Amino acid sequence: MDDRSRHRALDQDDMATRLIPLVPPDDATAIIARFDHPAKQQVLEETATTVLPKVTDTPTPHETPEAPGEPHSENGVTIVPRRPVRTEEGYRSVHSEYTRTTVGSVVRAVSRGTGELLITFGLIVLLFAAYEVWGKSAIVDAHQEDLNRQLEQQWAAEPQTTPTVAPSGPPTQVAKPANGAVIASVHIPRLKKKWAVVQGVTPADIRYAPGHYPDTAMPGQIGNFSMAGHRTPAIWWDLDRLGPEEPVIVKTADTWYIYRVTSSEIVLPTAVQVVAPVPNKPGQAPDVAMLTMTTCNPKFNNYQRLVVHASLRRSQPVADGDPAELNG
Repeated sequence: MDDRSRHRALDQDDMATRLIPLVPPDDATAIIARFDHPAKQQVLEETATTVLPKVTDTPTPHETPEAPGEPHSENGVTIVPRRPVRTEEGYRSVHSEYTRTTVGSVVRAVSRGTGELLITFGLIVLLFAAYEVWGKSAIVDAHQEDLNRQLEQQWAAEPQTTPTVAPSGPPTQVAKPANGAVIASVHIPRLKKKWAVVQGVTPADIRYAPGHYPDTAMPGQIGNFSMAGHRTPAIWWDLDRLGPEEPVIVKTADTWYIYRVTSSEIVLPTAVQVVAPVPNKPGQAPDVAMLTMTTCNPKFNNYQRLVVHASLRRSQPVADGDPAELNG
């Protein structure tokens, strides 16, 4: 009988089930029993016997038998058995030494929670400080655009609201603007910036712009045209960069006033004499036109004041175009 016939005989077998006997537990190999059918017996005799590999209980070199017991050290590594340890009270987890509550674990948990809380609080404070310093710049710039637009419209409606006064001329009495009103614009070419200046130095007045001390001279007048501004990136953040002879230019409805820096100083907030008609000389009558700018010092704090003084060098009508100093 050829191979095809023998296999066909197997396929035509009408046995309901085929049983494989259990392998004795101590037998290293398993031999599938032969069936009584002659064709099957002949096929199985010609088929290689299936032999299962011998199973040994010897662990490999990389394995360690699991056994209950206390954690121990091997080659500097702590080995923690995975099985629980049986005690008189019952079974105890081998990890209980590491998870049970102790004074040390409570102290560590409290310290860790306090540290995380302080770090979170510090990040919130830093983010708030960053917003106060840089985040408000966009808001201030937007308000400055509105104030400058308002100033241009005001000048167009009343082109002669501010008189032109020579540095050596007598002071001219003019009506004081209302607090919050826009009175001029100040340009500092060194900083490549300009600001609309409002009347008043209250926190509400100088929130978005430098403010003019109401009791000091107006732009171009004999005396001390004094202003205060916040030490923020959008206003007078870099005022300390101004050196001697740097131009500070003030524009009114009809005149450009070109001042030049003469000195700078750092004083206490109580040093109000810096905005006197003659700076630092209260009671003395002025004979020249001065300009003073004050701001907080140092940056990020306000326990001092940075003060920059300048004197009027020349003026020119707005109708004559922009002054040469405006371009640095």
